[in-house]
Amino acid sequence: KQNYKPLRITKKQINRIEKSIDKYNKQLKPLNSFILPGGSEAATLLHLSRTVARRAERDVSLLSCEEEINKNSLVYLNRLSDLLFVLSRVLNENGLNDVLWVPGLNQK
Repeated sequence: KQNYKPLRITKKQINRIEKSIDKYNKQLKPLNSFILPGGSEAATLLHLSRTVARRAERDVSLLSCEEEINKNSLVYLNRLSDLLFVLSRVLNENGLNDVLWVPGLNQK
């Protein structure tokens, strides 16, 4: 018998992430271009972490086709990847040092 309640992702945890996204996103200018992973080393690591969160989200989504899952887990992973994206922009001098995608230019 377990002496503790199993851990579960809750709506409260999702709300906390969403508040953080809103807080940090306020200081950023709106995007008018896609952003490539890069910039400062810390921002690059957050971009890498974001790809891991997105991959986990896809895997959990596939799992949900086969097994019953906590639907909050998908929302949480989605919001987590968004938070990592916003934080990478913050670490790139609030977006000033983001690596912007320019069609054709970044192929060189």
